[in-house]
Amino acid sequence: MSQHICLNDIKPGQHAVVAALRSTGSMRRRLLDIGLIENTEVECLGRSPGGDPSAFLIRGAVIAIRSEDCGNILIHAS
Repeated sequence: MSQHICLNDIKPGQHAVVAALRSTGSMRRRLLDIGLIENTEVECLGRSPGGDPSAFLIRGAVIAIRSEDCGNILIHAS
């Protein structure tokens, strides 16, 4: 069994697959609405100059996600 890491842990250009969401409430609903469900492939496109937020390619759309929220998205790095 592979160990899960947070979405924060991948660097620009790396790909990952969503393993689970630890978010709750309205933030969980928003993440699910943009397609962050189990087994979704995600690519980190870059980080803002200050490091937060980061841009990810999710199901053909570029989405910016804050570091705080990325910490609640568990992934398998690929």
